[in-house]
Amino acid sequence: MAVGVLALQGSFNEHIAVLKRLGVKGIEIRKAEQLQSVSSLIIPGGESTTMAKLAEFHNLFPALREFVKMGKPVWGTCAGLIFLADKAVGQKTGGQELIGGLNCTVHRNFFGSQIQSFETELAIPEVAAKEGGPPTFRAVFIRAPAILEVGPDVQILADVPASSVITESAESGQKVIVAVKQGNMLATAFHPELTADTRWHSYFLKMVPEFGGTSSMITTTGEGSSFYERPRIDLPVFQ
Repeated sequence: MAVGVLALQGSFNEHIAVLKRLGVKGIEIRKAEQLQSVSSLIIPGGESTTMAKLAEFHNLFPALREFVKMGKPVWGTCAGLIFLADKAVGQKTGGQELIGGLNCTVHRNFFGSQIQSFETELAIPEVAAKEGGPPTFRAVFIRAPAILEVGPDVQILADVPASSVITESAESGQKVIVAVKQGNMLATAFHPELTADTRWHSYFLKMVPEFGGTSSMITTTGEGSSFYERPRIDLPVFQ
């Protein structure tokens, strides 16, 4: 029962570490044929343009698109969200290739540059209802994208008020969508793998058929640490 983690660039090691805490093996995926050995996939955060160039170099895009079309669970975090979107704006000159399948439009650098990275509390009613714990999740946004528009088949799992973050891309009173689910696809603009709260990972694992949709196969406690322990806050916090 292994979960594939695209390991071209970015925070793939952090995702694999969280999966290990949950008693699940993560397999680094760098070649198209390796996708045949897993039935679910995490596309981590990183530099989306660099990841796209590496994926193109290794001829991964056709296999990744087929993986999504087959209905296998896929979770994209930050750059992974951009990869899964049907449309992306705010890209560098020339754009980048996308996997697609997620019926939404993503703004690549919605929250600004690296120095505008931040942490904030997100209300997560759907995840909290299924995974327990607090009704909020402390999310880490690093040079993060955001979802501008979603189709009718997309479920919004989390958003933030535009007034709570520093960005020139948002309009007054606007809700900024930062987490969605559509069928076999989960996408988050933030980095759950950089926190001690593993609920997003266990939520994704329940989308994987071989895990039976139950939490009985998943361990949720780490050695000497609370399941919902919050990491030390290093980034600016906007309330």
